[in-house]
Amino acid sequence: MERLPHGYTNATSRRDLEDGRPVVVKGYLGPDAVERCAREAEVLRFLAGRLAVPALLAAEDSQLWLGFVAGVPGQEALERDPAAVLTEVGRTARVLHSIDPNGLTLPAESGAVLVHGDFGPQNMIFDVRTGTVAAVVDWELAELGEPVTDLAWCEWIIRTHHPRLTSALPHLYHGYGEQPPWPERRAAMLSKCEWALDFVRRWAGDGTAIQLWQRRIAATAAFTP
Repeated sequence: MERLPHGYTNATSRRDLEDGRPVVVKGYLGPDAVERCAREAEVLRFLAGRLAVPALLAAEDSQLWLGFVAGVPGQEALERDPAAVLTEVGRTARVLHSIDPNGLTLPAESGAVLVHGDFGPQNMIFDVRTGTVAAVVDWELAELGEPVTDLAWCEWIIRTHHPRLTSALPHLYHGYGEQPPWPERRAAMLSKCEWALDFVRRWAGDGTAIQLWQRRIAATAAFTP
């Protein structure tokens, strides 16, 4: 097996079957592993034919077997052409949020849309030839909620991990078609950071991961439009 790059929370590897077909084996780690695995499996089944996602081949308690999608990881594509990539990310978010979520078992309030929960180029594979999204991956945090959740988190990813590309963020909202107000985006970023802090506390109990997210929360609170 070949460990795939850019994975952080889970153990994700490529494996070649006896007939030569490549597949991706994703093993869930940390708190709520079985629940997160089941959620991703449900969403992948639901989105098949509606959005570019990997094919779900098999599901176990805390492991998924997925079809391998060839292409360029979103982080790499972003560095090559941030304007084009963020425009495409915005368009993808618009398509996702326009999908009728009826049929999903995820709890939701009236008017909620399907949101990815960890949205951004870091969870996308791009087609080398066309520059379009070949697949949106890692749906374990999907939920029914507000569109700003995905948009704000994508913005947070850029501000935090690609700060020199912050000036390209207007392309994200141009691709989406609208930009939520700054107070809503900032609140959504902080809410997701608090969730991440709670997640690492439940996983590790203490240590550098907790300190990292505490620093990130402070940095996020200091963001300006």
